[in-house]
Amino acid sequence: MPDTLKITLAQLNQSVGDLDGNAEGVLAARAKAKDADLVVFPELHLVGYPPEDLILKPALIERAAARLQTLAEATAADGPAMLVGSAFVLDGALHNGVALLDQGRVMAVRLKHELPNYGTFDEMRLFQPGPLPEPVILRGTLIGVPICEDIWRPEVCRHLADFGAEMFICINGSPYEINKDALRIEGVAKRRAVDTGLPLAYLNRVGGQDELVFDGASFVVNGDGGLAVQLADWEEQVVETRWTRTAQGWRCDRGKLETLATHPEDIYCAMVLALRDYVNRNGFPGVVLGLSGGIDSATCAAIAVDALGPQRVWGVMMPSRFTSRQSLDDAAACADALGIRYSVLPIGEAIAGFDSMLGESFEGTNRDIAEENLQARIRGTALMALSNKFGPMLMTTGNKSEMSVGYATIYGDMAGGYNPLKDAYKSTVFAIAGWRNRHVPRIGLGPAGIVVPDSTLLREPSAELRADQRDSDTLPPYAVLDPILLGLVEHDKSVEQLVKEGFDRATVQQVERLLHMAEYKRRQASPGVKLTARNFGRDRRYPVTHAFRSG
Repeated sequence: MPDTLKITLAQLNQSVGDLDGNAEGVLAARAKAKDADLVVFPELHLVGYPPEDLILKPALIERAAARLQTLAEATAADGPAMLVGSAFVLDGALHNGVALLDQGRVMAVRLKHELPNYGTFDEMRLFQPGPLPEPVILRGTLIGVPICEDIWRPEVCRHLADFGAEMFICINGSPYEINKDALRIEGVAKRRAVDTGLPLAYLNRVGGQDELVFDGASFVVNGDGGLAVQLADWEEQVVETRWTRTAQGWRCDRGKLETLATHPEDIYCAMVLALRDYVNRNGFPGVVLGLSGGIDSATCAAIAVDALGPQRVWGVMMPSRFTSRQSLDDAAACADALGIRYSVLPIGEAIAGFDSMLGESFEGTNRDIAEENLQARIRGTALMALSNKFGPMLMTTGNKSEMSVGYATIYGDMAGGYNPLKDAYKSTVFAIAGWRNRHVPRIGLGPAGIVVPDSTLLREPSAELRADQRDSDTLPPYAVLDPILLGLVEHDKSVEQLVKEGFDRATVQQVERLLHMAEYKRRQASPGVKLTARNFGRDRRYPVTHAFRSG
């Protein structure tokens, strides 16, 4: 029985449904870790996570089983055993599980016991829970292999420890949320390790998948709760960890402790990686976006350049008679700083054409929000035409504050394929724009220096759809609006609770009313990366039609 083990953690970016590509990644990582005893891969790595209803296709399950068998056969050659996450059908039931591959065959399969059914997770809809698992045996060592949610409650780890497990290797598909890395380590993994006295290796996937993004940030904690190894966030890594059997049991030797991105760099990296994988995996040559001279579009342009490189980003300014000289200058300055393609398409003639077309129908009415929104819809139509003609995905640029209260034009500035700011409040946009002007993210492809003009950061936000318009004409100041929205959306607080916290009752009532009224718009919005604990989408499934108000 060996007294040392080499366990390689393969923190990889998987692609949902790409069985061949994911399997090739497994074999490449095994070749890189040829001296290890074991290589570990993230949750459902072979089929990709989260697979959603794609996992219900029998053909996918059949091909995944065949691919897993091929991977098992590869372990007949010299090199490490592998723990590979996949989907399994046992006794007619579909399971989320992990297979130990060694000596040319599937040595063991263990099934996920705790199936999350909250927030973005709906695994109880797709999978059946497995029984409380037993450890697997590798080189004479009993290894517990809880899967993701299995460690968020104590029962599975306690059961494995009682069954004789000597260490835990936990494979995960844990999406990014603000401050979640600390929760994983301090709130979950260390508790399981200290409770049982056993070391725990936590392996997470990295990369974007539709509205989710995975930050990696895998780690190992020992049985005393001490952090032994910390992998980087936002990057693929294949890292060997070394383990020693002591009189007190197995311990992971001290390895490299990478420094994780702090706020707001973590948010910015989430947006960059999510957009990069969304655009690339859906086959778009690049992106096109409206560049208005405002902070949202400038920040989106910077994110796009860091995700894809400047040669794949096209900014388009579409001025009307209400567009200020400052907006024209700021948009041009942003495009120049980022090095992107930049076009100016005035929309005056299109506005005049619609005014003429609608003149008889609108006769006897005053100009109002209908004419204002018409400008946004003309811009959306023009941008979609460029997307259709030349292929780049249209990227939308509205922030969460606007999406919350409906301060966005459906079929206008909401048109597009993806929105990196969808879950970022306006105050967050200001924070990441200021940060990006001082730093280049480690995963970024863009230039150093000021990319969001200082004048853009200092100007009062305006949609510029009428003369002298300001966002504050319609909405509370963002310094007031964002905390109210945080209470209503993220924390489900009532009007009464927010009033007790010091907010003006009429203002809170107005915001709550706007929040509920805008639900129909959000149902038709483009996807966007999840950043907070409560994004608009599967995290928050409100009816469009309802009459409840909390105050």
